[in-house]
Amino acid sequence: MTILVTGAAGFVGFHLTNRLLKEGFNVIGIDNINDYYDTKLKQDRLAILEDYSNFTFYETDLADRYKIENLFQNNKFEVVINLAAQAGVRYSLENPNAYIDSNLVGFTNILEGCRNSKVKHLLYASSSSVYGANVKMPFSVHDNVDHPVSLYAATKKANELMAHTYSHLYGIPTTGLRFFTVYGPWGRPDMAYFSFTQKILNEEPIKVFNHGKMKRDFTFIDDIVEGIVRLIDKAPQPNKDWDRKNPDPGTSYAPYQIFNIGNNKPVELMEFINTLEELLGKKANMEFLPMQAGDVEATYADIEDLQMKVGYAPSTTLKDGLAEFVKWYRTYYTN
Repeated sequence: MTILVTGAAGFVGFHLTNRLLKEGFNVIGIDNINDYYDTKLKQDRLAILEDYSNFTFYETDLADRYKIENLFQNNKFEVVINLAAQAGVRYSLENPNAYIDSNLVGFTNILEGCRNSKVKHLLYASSSSVYGANVKMPFSVHDNVDHPVSLYAATKKANELMAHTYSHLYGIPTTGLRFFTVYGPWGRPDMAYFSFTQKILNEEPIKVFNHGKMKRDFTFIDDIVEGIVRLIDKAPQPNKDWDRKNPDPGTSYAPYQIFNIGNNKPVELMEFINTLEELLGKKANMEFLPMQAGDVEATYADIEDLQMKVGYAPSTTLKDGLAEFVKWYRTYYTN
């Protein structure tokens, strides 16, 4: 089987591609290697992947329609996993056009590629951010998510709607994956756990928003990858019990489904910081600030649908996962 992974030099894309290559899949990876964060980190991830003979990489931007068309015309993909996106809630306040280009225009090009080449299964990254103003916990894929609080979240919600349309019109099986606060080795420097580690070690103050009164469903990268891999051969089927008078947002009469992939155990931000301090052997100098625009107070994944579909639930504890990250960070940044 040949699988296309977009965003292969990114955090989740790198780990997923590495796993697929180890399992013997042929993987074609694309990434635009943009400078949203340190490109050296992306190049170093790629260097690991390029050691595999069953990996081919193209530096390509999703928003480049003609390059994406050529990619699909020149290759036969049974499965496409779209992980390329402009990430980050806060950056969407500064550079909204980056989100339109990558997350909307780019995703349209992927959908068109899947349609024209009759891809058997499209899996794509959504985000826990789509829950926006929802406060009913845990967040369920069967709840409406019509009130995003950031442009990033709005583009991810739009991806789900766009995927549904293509499932309806063209019968393409599409699976949306709502990731919850992913962390781990080779992570993204713009994420709190990464920047906190850097600043604590450098004895610089860390910014603690909403005065520390936040909860996140931190999910270790290996658990995210396991969930994706288990879903690859589980292309969604139309839900025969779907009721147009009482529509279920998580499934459809079309071959379309949404899953949360989260640890199902929200952790308070202060507990997270204390755990990181313990692992680093250093105390944090904290600057307490109000809630930042586009943020939410808490995330908490209901993973019942994932468990029912593939018999899997993420299980890595925060302490174990952070220990893996700290070990990698110390190694990577001292070499």
